[in-house]
This record gives sequence, structure tokens and C-alpha cells, in this order.
Amino acid sequence: MASKKWLLVAPVAGALGLGAGVGADKFLSAAGDAKQDLKPATTLPLTRVVLFNSGVGYFSRSGEVEGEARVDLTFPESDVNDLLKSMVLEDFGRGRISAVSYDSREPIARTLGSFAINLNNNPTFAGIIGQLRGERIEVAVSATAANQPGKLTGTIVGVEKQKVPAGTQTLDADVLNMWCAEGMRAIKMSDIQSLRFSNPVIESEFRRALEVLALSHDSQKKAVQLHFAGEGKRKVQVGYVIGAPIWKTSYRLLMNEKEKPYLQGWAMVENPTDEDWTGVKMALVSGRPISFKMDLYNPLYVERPTVEPELFASLRPVTYRGGFEKEDEVMRMRMQINKLEESTKSISDKRAQNNLPPRKPDMRAFAQYDMAGLGVAVQPNDPNAKFARDTAAELAQRLGTGSVGNAATAGALGDFFQYTIDHPVTLPRQKSALLPIVGKDVEGTRVSIYNPAVQAKHPLLGLRLKNTSGAHLNQGPITVFEGSTYAGDTRVLDVQPNEERLLSYAIDLGTEVDPKAGAGKQKITSIKAVKGIVTTTTKVTEETTYKAINRSQTDRALLIEHPNRTTQQFKLVDTDKPTEDTPEVFRFGLGLKAGETKSFTVKEERDDVSTIALTNGAEDQIRYFVSLSEASPALKQRLTEALTIKGGWDATARELAQVTADLQRFTVDQDRIRKNLRETPKESEVYATYLKKLSDQEKEIDALTARQKGLVVDEFKARKKYEHFLANINDAN
Repeated sequence: MASKKWLLVAPVAGALGLGAGVGADKFLSAAGDAKQDLKPATTLPLTRVVLFNSGVGYFSRSGEVEGEARVDLTFPESDVNDLLKSMVLEDFGRGRISAVSYDSREPIARTLGSFAINLNNNPTFAGIIGQLRGERIEVAVSATAANQPGKLTGTIVGVEKQKVPAGTQTLDADVLNMWCAEGMRAIKMSDIQSLRFSNPVIESEFRRALEVLALSHDSQKKAVQLHFAGEGKRKVQVGYVIGAPIWKTSYRLLMNEKEKPYLQGWAMVENPTDEDWTGVKMALVSGRPISFKMDLYNPLYVERPTVEPELFASLRPVTYRGGFEKEDEVMRMRMQINKLEESTKSISDKRAQNNLPPRKPDMRAFAQYDMAGLGVAVQPNDPNAKFARDTAAELAQRLGTGSVGNAATAGALGDFFQYTIDHPVTLPRQKSALLPIVGKDVEGTRVSIYNPAVQAKHPLLGLRLKNTSGAHLNQGPITVFEGSTYAGDTRVLDVQPNEERLLSYAIDLGTEVDPKAGAGKQKITSIKAVKGIVTTTTKVTEETTYKAINRSQTDRALLIEHPNRTTQQFKLVDTDKPTEDTPEVFRFGLGLKAGETKSFTVKEERDDVSTIALTNGAEDQIRYFVSLSEASPALKQRLTEALTIKGGWDATARELAQVTADLQRFTVDQDRIRKNLRETPKESEVYATYLKKLSDQEKEIDALTARQKGLVVDEFKARKKYEHFLANINDAN
């Protein structure tokens, strides 16, 4: 087997463009060393397209080259960063990739000015020759030129204007001055038929300047050149990832009372490029790989600090080894499909209204390819199965990395499912197409789905769909048909194989549901005290009764969606186990025969926990807890003791308040007596009475003051005793 060389893209200096031939017939192609550069570019047609759901697409081009070859590609400037990040090249023969070059962001004038021949400002023939003074050239002169041989070889001296006769007048004419073997010659520019540069470097520079000039006609496009070196004919390939519209899906669901539902899926793909897709192998991947943009196209510079030289030897640069070890094998992550419990049994319709089977579209099956498992599943009777199988196997082949050492450890990031189209796809530029990707019978049970938040009165007609198609169903709209009649629209999210999903497509006007919320109940279930903090647990009970009536002439399998309040600590009690539970709702199944009325009650409970710290002033809470039957006898005893201690503290506080009030009364009375003494004559009998009373009160004030000091100490001790007792109350002691 021929060896295969490959190369990841790396930036290469230079600005090379899409090849363009030299248009002027006065310039001859160079030979010798310039042969490689002047060889026409090889075309690599687009052969493979893989579209993803994450806004990118993988595009692959392949073809044959011979010997030294060059491939020219052009891309919109917006795709260059993705191209530099993802491009992979492969050479399947005895060859190698010698270089990859691409246009810079420099203005076209600056790029043209960098060549030996400056083509800026549309130079004339004479202007071009004038730039190359001193270069050797070979000139072919027309046979009508006077005194000039047919071919001349020499060196360019310069170009001048001379007066030449034209009838009765003289005109200015450009004349080429050459130094030839026989000496200086002057040749009219109009007599020159062709001119060739003897220096192949100059020929190559001129051609490259013309290529850049040709590409400048589309300022939004950038050129990329791939150079392959080797011998003989061989296959080469280039692949890259660039931005692309996501592919979308839409489905048709055909239902009939006597047969399984039939699911038909269509993929919508778009070709927004300026290139026709002709006979390409196409795959549609139902997965969302991580994809990002990074600016690799613009030159990036890093600010560097200015460092003063040190007077001692500097340390060697510190290096750190990574902490991750290389894995022995690639770990493969598999998504686990959640198997839902079997729902309520389907109630068959007693009176089939449509005896005709649904008309199924004539569409061929498509091969599916599991990227994670590398497995291919096709319908055995599909005549195009081999094409799909071969294409899927080719897409599954790993890129040849034999010539480059292992640079990283790869790992699967999930399960991707790929639809491989079983025939070559042709899609003109700026066009879109619908491609059939699914066409199978699937399992399904008719249900009516009631959710008061969606429709307060009526349930929705729906289907419990089980994905038995063997394929991953990408999210998209579904148009539902009953027999051959439109029945409604619905939408489905991503569905894994064998996963069940509910669909609803119309309002069930024959069934009515009336939800009634019952009176809530609250009951204290336990009281605990730890270190003076009393925790009370109250059981809150709520009930909702759904009354359903089936007014239609057919039986119904009703699914009631009740809010899932597990995050609010509610749990179901005395209620049938739900058919399904999701993070948002519980689903309860209820069978309703024609004309039947039923009620279904959902009962939920949760424990509300509240805490109260027993502090100074919490006597009312203490008496409340003592009165509760849920409090333990030990806790009641401790709380009663707390009230007794509080009573002793209250008595001391009352006595202290009384003494303080007496002192305030004596102080007011003394102020009154002193005022009277100032107004009363000292010789009077009343003066002596006031004086004696004032003296007696002073004695009483001294006694009360001493009593007040003692009561302040006693009140403080009583309060601290009470607070300490409360802080250490436990229901177990």
C-alpha cells in the first residue's frame, strides 16, 4: 500500500495567489529553473461535505497530481482563521507537502510594490521595461522594422522618447536602447513583437505580480496555495472546517387507527458558497462538537519589558512538567438513555372510523453511521446500501498519521449520530435542498395530555412516541396527519434511539378537566429544644383533585401533568405512583371510557421547620410550648422551671422598682420642703416643723438607698440565672 504523507497547516511567509496566465503576448514563459513556478495549478474538486449542528462544516477536496504540483484555493477572508486552525493535507503516494502559503492582509499596492516589477498604477510597456535597466532580454522584432534583425539579445540600457516623422508631422515615440554584442541599438517600441527576460527569477516575479493583481479583483477573497513535492501520479487530499449554516430537520407523522405511526424525516441543507457542489459525498452529523474562533490571521505582538542587566549570574529559566499523564487508550463516553416506566395501557377505539391504511411515501431508507461506535446500520433491502456503507466507512477512517509522531491524546466527547446520504449530492451555489433521512414505522400510543398551565379546561391530543427508528432524531417541527388529513403541528427536541417522548398536536375538545385545590392542613409534629433553641416541625398537607369527563364517543387515555415540587420539599403521599416524573411535572395516567367521569386526587406533604431562641422576654412563647401536646414531658418540666425562675426575677425587679419610686418621691418632697423653708421665717413654729421633717426624710433616704443597692445586685443575679437557664434548656433533661 502506498505510503501517505500529511501536514497540519502552519503559516508560511509570502503572499501567493490563485494562478493566472500572462495575458500580454509580448512576454514569453521562462524555462529552466522557473519551470516549477510557472507550471499551471492543479484543481482539487470538492468531494465530501459533513455538516454539523454547531454552525460549522467539514469540507474535503481530493484529486490526482503528478510530480511537483501546486493547488490554488480561494476563501472568503472571514474563513481564513478557521482554515488556519483546522486544515489537514494528505499525500497518498511517494510525495510530501512542501509548503502552504496564503495572502497577507497587506494592501494590494504594498504587495505589488514588493515584487521586482511594480505593476501599481497600470504601468505601460515602456514603464515596465524602464524598471528593469541592466537586465538581459531577448527581443523579437517585426519584419517591417528598418535596419533591425529578426531577434536581438542584449541588456536594457533604458527607454527614451524620440521625434519620428509621421507624414508632414513629427510625433514622440518610445524607443528601447539596448547594449548588444555589436554595440548600442535603438529599437522602436512599436516594432517589438515579443520580449523575454533571460533571468528566470524576473519571469517568476512578473508572473506572481500578475496573480496577485488578478486576485485583487475580489477584495473579499484570499488565496491559499498548496505545494506538493514528489514523483509520479498520486492522490492528494485537503480537508478543513469552516463556518456553515446548521442543517435543520422537519418531520411528517402519519397516523392510522390500525397501523403503527409512520415517521418521515427531512433534512434541510444549504449551500451558501460561491461553488457548485457536484456529486459530493454528504453526511449530516446530529451532534454539537465544541467549535470556536481564534484570530490566527492577523499578526499578534506581545509587549516585552525592558530589563536592566544584573550584576550577578541570572537563574536558568524555570520549566514545569504537566501534571496529566498520557492515557493508554481513548475513553469513550456513552449517553445513558433514561428508560421511563410503562405508561397507562392504550385503550383501543371500539369503533374504527377509518378502514383505509395510510398512504406511505415512496422513499428509500438511508444508512446511519454512529461516529462513536463506528457501526453502520442500513436497511437490508436498500439497493443503495453498499454506497452508503462504503461512504460511512470511508468517513470513519482515521487520517493517516504514520509520518508524524503522536502529539496529543484524543478522547471522545459524547455520542454523535451521522446520517450518510446514500447517493452523491448535487447542489448549486446559493441553493438549498430537502433530503430525506428517516422513513420508518415507529411505536406510539395515543394519549390526551392535560396541563392547567397550558390549557386550563381541555387536554391536548397527543402521542407517546417511542423512537424505534434506530436513528437519533434531531430537534425540529412535526406535521401530523390522521390518515390523509392534516391533524396539527408539534415540535420535538432531540430524541435518542429507544427513548420515549410525548407529542401534542391539537386540543382535545371532547375531554374536560376541572382542577380543584383542597383546603390546606397544618399540624405540628414535633418540638425539640437544644441549648435554648426550640425547633418546631409542622407538617403541611395540600390536595388537588382533578375531575375529568369524557364527552366524546371514543375512549381516552388521559395523562395529568401535576407540578413537581420536589425542590420545595413536597412529597407525594396516599397517591398512586406517577407514570412518569420529570424535573417539571409528575404524569399520572387515568383511563376514561366514552361518557365516563372520574376524579383523581394528588396529595402532597412537606415539613416546615421553624426555630425560636428562648431569650429574655419570650414568656409567651414558653407558655405556648408548655400548652402543646407535642412537647415532651421533660421539655414541659424544664419550661415550667424557667417560668418559676422568671417569677423570682420578676419579684426582685418589682421590689427594686418600688424602692426606686420611693426615692424619687422623697426627692420631690424634699425639694418642696426646701422651697418652703426659704419662704418661712426662722422664728415661726412651721419652720421648725419643716426642718424636723426634712431631717427625718434624710434618714429614710439613706435606708432606701442602701436597699436599692442590694436589690440591683439581686436583680442582676436573678436575670443572669434566668438567661443561663434558658440557654441550656434541652428536651431530654
